[in-house]
Amino acid sequence: MDTITCEEQAVSAEAGAMSTPTNPEVKELNPVDFIQLQQYIEYCSLKVKDVLREFDADGRLARHRHGECINEEGFRLFLKTYLGVEDFPVDLCQRLFRSFQNSEPTQEDSAKEVFLKDVSCYFSLLEDGQPRDKLEFAFKLYDRDGNGVLDSSEVDRIIAQMMHAAEYLGWDVSELRPVLKDMMTAIDADSSGTVSLEEWVEGGMNNVPLLVLLGLKMTQKDGQHLWRMKHFNKPVYCNVCQSMLLGLRKQGLCCTCCKYTVHGRCANRNPGPCTRTYVKSKKETGVPAHDWVSGNCDSRKCEKCQKKIKSYQGLTGKHCVWCHTMRHDACADQDPTECTCGPLRDHVLPPWAIYPVVKERQNNVKNGCSGSTDDSELNTTPDGQVLQISPVPNTHPLLVFVNPKSGGKQGERVLRKLQYLLNPRQVHNLCNGGPGPGLSFFRNLQDYRILVCGGDGTVGWILDAIDKSNLLVRPPVAVLPLGTGNDLARCLRWGGGYDGEDLSRILKDIEGSSQVLMDRWSVQVIPDENQEKGDPVPYEIINNYFSIGVDASIAHRFHTMREKHPQKFNSRMKNKLWYFEFATSETISASCKKLSESLTIECSGTPLDLSSLSLEGVAVLNIPSMHGGSNLWGETKKGDTKGMTSQEEPEVIVDPEILKVTSQDLSDRRLEVVGLEGAMEMGQIYTGLKSAVRLAKTSQITIRVKKALPMQIDGEPWMQPPCTIHITHKNQASMLMGPQAKSSGFFNYK
Repeated sequence: MDTITCEEQAVSAEAGAMSTPTNPEVKELNPVDFIQLQQYIEYCSLKVKDVLREFDADGRLARHRHGECINEEGFRLFLKTYLGVEDFPVDLCQRLFRSFQNSEPTQEDSAKEVFLKDVSCYFSLLEDGQPRDKLEFAFKLYDRDGNGVLDSSEVDRIIAQMMHAAEYLGWDVSELRPVLKDMMTAIDADSSGTVSLEEWVEGGMNNVPLLVLLGLKMTQKDGQHLWRMKHFNKPVYCNVCQSMLLGLRKQGLCCTCCKYTVHGRCANRNPGPCTRTYVKSKKETGVPAHDWVSGNCDSRKCEKCQKKIKSYQGLTGKHCVWCHTMRHDACADQDPTECTCGPLRDHVLPPWAIYPVVKERQNNVKNGCSGSTDDSELNTTPDGQVLQISPVPNTHPLLVFVNPKSGGKQGERVLRKLQYLLNPRQVHNLCNGGPGPGLSFFRNLQDYRILVCGGDGTVGWILDAIDKSNLLVRPPVAVLPLGTGNDLARCLRWGGGYDGEDLSRILKDIEGSSQVLMDRWSVQVIPDENQEKGDPVPYEIINNYFSIGVDASIAHRFHTMREKHPQKFNSRMKNKLWYFEFATSETISASCKKLSESLTIECSGTPLDLSSLSLEGVAVLNIPSMHGGSNLWGETKKGDTKGMTSQEEPEVIVDPEILKVTSQDLSDRRLEVVGLEGAMEMGQIYTGLKSAVRLAKTSQITIRVKKALPMQIDGEPWMQPPCTIHITHKNQASMLMGPQAKSSGFFNYK
């Protein structure tokens, strides 16, 4: 059986949910199709406007365009180019194509066409980007003659595509339809019968449900709600009209930051402002006060009188945005009016701890901090003032970085929940400017922590950014694992993957965590002269591990397949099954046999003798976890260790008897080198049946490679031609070790 067939079987065996839309008898596009389509879009690198250029007169796809339309083959090529995949499912392509057709039964299927602008408008709605840009793009698509105006039928077509996208995003479109109709009535401001670009954008930017559909980004404007469509499992009441939200799907809008809830139609009716995130001047800092939001506290206990809050079919009860306590309406007006910030007080930056200063003054108040800050990384107010932090005494404010693309949709959910539990200004979406703005905002604080929500690659990104930021102090870093392997999170006792646990409990664990130092290593890859250029080396720093040979070969094949078929790699379980599939086929092919003939290893000047070993891989370890929990070095019994400190240890240990009783340590300024006998052995290591061959423990390594071999750093693989590799100690990062689990050993693997 060839490899591709094996791979196809591995996916189909465990991915029933993804196989449901591949039934050729199904004619209509369904929600599962839409989810699959979104997974493709998450990985695509092109924008819709880039693909449209290919259909211009001088583009390579111009022959597939017939006036304003494309046929099914042109549509297939649009998807292939836009999504960057060779084998997009044929039946899904057909259903997508039909969804854009105006049903005309007299037409033959082969002759049917769809409007290219309908297709482009629809896909642009699903892309990441600013709402204003999407509105302008949709307008220009339909304004083909470029006269700057649209008639009512053209605007109706744009609205139809928006409804089309909203329906598959799970919205209750019966709630959206009247909102868009109201917008249509008001949008022609001068009653000319046509809509200008200014009228279209102005109307759209003032229509809250439409902005949510277009992907509303969080703004810096205080008091502005951060809306999202939400489905409610129990009766909920609108904070504006005070009547119940009805509907079978996503019935209304809910603010991520304060939980203010409205009907879609009520969002445009001057709802109350969102909670403030900072005070207006330094004089107002240090004055704690509750910020109450009415309603939706049904069946919860009042913090003041300890009795249940009953709704009585209406909007009753209040909850505080900062301490998250709930009270009856009457109890909320009683003392104490001072807010303590509740159980998460140690982490929260309440509004009375943040104040604005004039930008020029801020530039003069660097507190002796070296390095200049780019203005684009400053946390500023709409009127150009820069926000400063004056933390609550005896607290350790938490700076949070979230990679929303990690862990499927988990990253987005974690982002929203933390924006509610903490001050939204503490929680930074890494897709919006990276870590720079967050580090700049906290740079003058002396005592704070960082939480990174993402995979090992995201953690490495933040550690690199800390290195380059010239901070007054290096804050300790905790990890909420959202990736696939999460080896570093496992070693630091944060688990093998976030599964929807209560984030408040995890934040309390961070409060009870302890600081540890973790070694970081510089890696320099020097290609041999006159050699072809290989793949780019993914990282210059090793945080977790480096390897050559069999396991890197498996990772390289996994990585290549995931780039080609992203929709097949959308869960941890699928990824593990794929890894098993690649490891099995690697056992058959054994592409890295007799590795010792292809490389030499020198540890702190001492060459390793590999001639007596039949190795197919070599791994260099900084932490005791690899490939999602494999401990290649193996356990060392406590009684066997000699208790030497890193200063007492020699620069290199190669004696097998001493290596047997040598344990790993994240902060000993040493690397462990192990040999792998084959892919089958990797399976035994993963299940804990054995460990790899211990070769050395050393403070620096030089590896010379004589032929092209697969390599990987921290799970990112590449193919490397002959070269010399130098690995040396770079620095130590301050990390946070999770509290000891009651029933586990030193490392809490999950």
